[in-house]
Amino acid sequence: MDDQRTSETRTAVVTGAGSGIGRAVALELLRAGWRVALAGRRTETLEETAALAPGAGSLAVRTDVSRPEDVAALFTAVRDGFGRLDLLFNNAGTFGPGGVPVEELAYDAWRHVVDTNLNGAFLCAQAAFRQMKEQDPQGGRIINNGSISAHTPRPRSIAYTATKHALTGLTKSLSLEGRPYRIACGQIDIGNAATDMTERMQSGILQANGELAAEPVMDVADVARTVRHMAELPLEANVQFATVLATNMPFIGRG
Repeated sequence: MDDQRTSETRTAVVTGAGSGIGRAVALELLRAGWRVALAGRRTETLEETAALAPGAGSLAVRTDVSRPEDVAALFTAVRDGFGRLDLLFNNAGTFGPGGVPVEELAYDAWRHVVDTNLNGAFLCAQAAFRQMKEQDPQGGRIINNGSISAHTPRPRSIAYTATKHALTGLTKSLSLEGRPYRIACGQIDIGNAATDMTERMQSGILQANGELAAEPVMDVADVARTVRHMAELPLEANVQFATVLATNMPFIGRG
C-alpha cells in the first residue's frame, strides 16, 4: 500500500462483501493478490463470493456491523488470521424502506438505517483505526462508501440521505485524526452501479418532480477498479473524495 508494502501481500476488510459493490470490490482485490476478510450478515453469500476467486486468500466472517461484539470479533479474526490490516472498505449499508414519506417513516425503520449505515461504519472504522495505529509498520487506509446521496437526496429517502451525509463528516474526521499515524481515509460516492439494490432504476424510480423515470446504470466493476486504485496509492497520497456515476444519470441538475 506504501513503498514498504508493495512487495508484500496486502490485507483488507470488506464489509457487505456478500453481494453488490462489496462483492465486486472484494473480488477485484483478491484477483490482484490481496488477502481479504469478507464480512457480511449471511455466511452463505460470503462463501459464494469466496468461491468466485478460488485459491485466493479470503476469510469469511459473519458480521452484523451494527453489533459491537460482531465487529470486535471480525477484527480479532483479521489480526489472528492475517497479522495486520492495510485497508478497510467500509461498505455495508441499507437503503431502508424506499418511497416512504418522512411523516410516515417508522422510528424502527429510521433506527435500522442509522445503526447499519452510520453506527456500523463508525464501529468498523474505530476498530480498523485502532489496529492500524498499533501495528508495525504503522498505518493503513480506510475507504468509506458514501453515495451520490451524500451530496443530493432522492425523494423519500430521509434516513439513507442523513446517514450518507454523516459519513462525509466521519470521513473528514478520520482523515484528520489519522495523520499522525499514517492512516489515510477517503470516500467514494457512487451513483447507479448495476447491483440488486439498483434494479429498480432501470424500470422506473421516483424523481424530484414526482414522475417515475428509468435511469441509466454502470458496470459495478468500474466502481471496484476505482476502489482498488484508491487502495493501492502510497500512504503519502490520498483520494479524499471520488465520485463515480453512470454518465447520464440525473445527478448534475437533480431536482
